[in-house]
Amino acid sequence: MTTAGSFRLGSVALPVYLPSLLFAIGEGAIIPIIPVDAVRLGGSLALAGFVSALIMIGTLIGDIPSGWIVAKVGERTAMLGSAVAALAGLVLCLLATTPAVLGLGVLLIGIATASFALARQAFMTTFVPVSHRARALSLLGGMFRAGYFLGPFLAALVIGITGSTRAVFLVDVVACVLVAIILLVLPDPAAALAERRSALQTPTAAIRIVEGDVVREGLFRTIGRHRKVLARMGLGAALIGGLRSSRQVILPLAGVSLGLQEGSIALIIGIAGAVDLALFFTSGQIMDRFGRLWSAVPSMIGLGLGHIALAVVVGLALATGGSGAATWFVAVAIAMSLANGIGSGILMTFGADLAPRHDPAPFLGAYRFTGDVGNASAPLALSALTAVFSLSVAAATLGVVGLLGAGLLARWVPRFIPRPARPSVL
Repeated sequence: MTTAGSFRLGSVALPVYLPSLLFAIGEGAIIPIIPVDAVRLGGSLALAGFVSALIMIGTLIGDIPSGWIVAKVGERTAMLGSAVAALAGLVLCLLATTPAVLGLGVLLIGIATASFALARQAFMTTFVPVSHRARALSLLGGMFRAGYFLGPFLAALVIGITGSTRAVFLVDVVACVLVAIILLVLPDPAAALAERRSALQTPTAAIRIVEGDVVREGLFRTIGRHRKVLARMGLGAALIGGLRSSRQVILPLAGVSLGLQEGSIALIIGIAGAVDLALFFTSGQIMDRFGRLWSAVPSMIGLGLGHIALAVVVGLALATGGSGAATWFVAVAIAMSLANGIGSGILMTFGADLAPRHDPAPFLGAYRFTGDVGNASAPLALSALTAVFSLSVAAATLGVVGLLGAGLLARWVPRFIPRPARPSVL
């Protein structure tokens, strides 16, 4: 078994982290623009929320084959295929003349994201020792936060230069092309550590050996086998993911509702993303040294309260005509990013803690599927509540759900994930 002393992630850090950073930069650029572009194409606020939710619905759909794909073709090939699929979705977004076509492109981007994200998580779960796991995965989460930080700034810059929201999708096109080039040029980290991986793999109940071939179980059979842990920790992951994905949708929608300019919305979200970026390694230190609970629960409480505060800001702005609303919107956006940053890497760490070390991809696919149900459901719930009631009611409702989720995590995390021993410095 690989020990902390023998583990050297630095030798493969560039091919491990750089593709994730670039992929996130592209996605971070388009996420704030998707609801804005949907409104520009004639959609209502509720429809714009639904179109934005399609990126998570696509991820949920992509979770179904992702574990099998990664286990079958390997991490690098799965990531290459994901980059190509994302490019196809971006072409649809660029050519869209209706919210429906835009939504189809967004859906395809979400499907591509599932295999891309799972591939790197499976690699980390196999090779990183448990004493360093949260920090390594928080660093991976930090790459996504760095992308979500830089992406909106690029979006604001492109809008300022071209005067078009549609041009922002070209940022993601360039990012996906660079990802594909890097994956082809740099050495495959899994191949570089193949000997160590081979030493770690042993047969278990999750794998059947038939005539010398490894036959891995599918998603739904894996869910059935691990149904007890997935029913609890999977629900916890769904609530965390739901509040996070809701935050990504509700902030630009609130900006539109408050009458802010498109470039200003992207800029504010980018500034708030700096808080996420600053805290990612702190989150890993907290989890490795004090336990996963001390990252997960404060993050959920903060996101829940942030949604409630945003509901108050939007409601008061509508009642008073918007006086001072922009300042409060900035404050709430930063506070929600602070809460999100404290939980950087927590979902990937939960999955890695619970997954079989020797062959994690099938379990991680099942875990991500149950968690992504929440990721996809929250923006849909946001859209539905906004259509029936108002954006303020939707935000407040999701905030209460977040506070309830914090209580459930406080109950379940100590039961399924023991507090780790104090590690040495990574």
